[in-house]
Amino acid sequence: MSTSGFASARNLKLAAVLLVFCGLWFMAVPEGLTREAWQLFAIFAAAILSVVLNALPLLTSALLACALVVLTGTLPPAKAYGSFANATVLLVVTAFLVSQSVVKSGLGKRISLLVVSLFGKSTLGLAYSIFITDTLISPGFPSNTARGGVLFPVILALAQNSGSTPDDDSKRRLGGYLMFCGMASLAITSALWFTATSGNPIGAGLAAEQGLQVNFGSWLLASCVPSLLVIALLPLLLYRLFPPGITDTPHAPEHARRELRTMGAMSLHEKITAVTFAVMITGWVLAAPFELNLTAIALAGLATLLISGVLTLDDMQQQGGTLVTFIWLAVLFGISGQLNEMGFMGYVGERLAMALEGISWPLAYVSLLVIYVLLHYMFVSQNAQVLALLGVFLDVGVKSGVPVALMAYALLFASSYFSVITPQGGSQNIIFVASGYLKQGELYRLGLLTTTFCLLVFLVVGTPWILWVG
Repeated sequence: MSTSGFASARNLKLAAVLLVFCGLWFMAVPEGLTREAWQLFAIFAAAILSVVLNALPLLTSALLACALVVLTGTLPPAKAYGSFANATVLLVVTAFLVSQSVVKSGLGKRISLLVVSLFGKSTLGLAYSIFITDTLISPGFPSNTARGGVLFPVILALAQNSGSTPDDDSKRRLGGYLMFCGMASLAITSALWFTATSGNPIGAGLAAEQGLQVNFGSWLLASCVPSLLVIALLPLLLYRLFPPGITDTPHAPEHARRELRTMGAMSLHEKITAVTFAVMITGWVLAAPFELNLTAIALAGLATLLISGVLTLDDMQQQGGTLVTFIWLAVLFGISGQLNEMGFMGYVGERLAMALEGISWPLAYVSLLVIYVLLHYMFVSQNAQVLALLGVFLDVGVKSGVPVALMAYALLFASSYFSVITPQGGSQNIIFVASGYLKQGELYRLGLLTTTFCLLVFLVVGTPWILWVG
């Protein structure tokens, strides 16, 4: 496409976004909502639409949204900028900075070479190694964001050691495939294990209000069949949806073993990095019972790496993408949270759910679940949606005749696997998005297809399984 043609197409997209924004902004405020809540929704919807249509970059859309909510008086500055001090946002950015030490010290290369020596005959084998590793470690991590901080540096090293770089489009796809496998793995393993993410116990508490007592064992029994089926099939599906370019690497394992011998013993910086990560992981695992703050643990790890010289201030300054990620994540996280606080999310959930009352329970069950998943386009936090909507949807489903266990588990599992539907659908995604291996359009396309696949598996396979074991 010529430069003028590209500009014309972009102008059309911007015009479409502006039309949607104006239409929402000036329409009558629905009964039950405040003017400010509706205006905030109009700004948020326009920002997300501009990214989906590729009319504006994510950072630009977020900055415009932040400016508009303050200049129009929709939000006071303190609330609009409040998420720049949000613990989850800081955890994501800190985890991304800490992960650079794994690459710089050489530990990531050593781990990736070890993985390649075991699974490296094909790119698909590397993808399965990511899913298997995450499946094994996820029960001990109550934070999928923290778990992402563990997986990301290994995946980054695997991509780089395979010759894949974000700047070379011909080699980018291998890294992009592995990065999205990391995102998808975090989503589905969080549905498999009760203790894999903090949102699961929150949702279980809401289910208890309907009389369903959920514990580690009952959760695993209900989730194991559909979740393990997704884990078995998803790397292959993504392999078809987003071909990595390089597929067979028959000589890679032997080459990796030779490289490991050449590297020799671990260096001092590798040992410091390994110990720091081990302590951080232990802290994240013990965070819930000992009431430890996840972000503080990450900050302590970053400080340790700086004091020891594994990372330097120059290393951090070179990570320009980290600041970009911090800004847009903080803005969207804050707006989404304010939509929830203003009652907009609860209002939408109640109206959509009430419209389904009176229909047959199987139809109500499917409709509620599909709507619940699609509504995650409006959220930047899984826990926020659980708190805002899960109880409402569960109550309507039960009143429509859906068995309590079926409706509850379906919503609980969806609250994990829908996290990849957008790049900002879960804070754990941001570390992988910031790598630069995947474009915005690819992230939205793969996110929708992956979420749809998970939804179908949990409907077709999970439904009869839950009914049988529940």
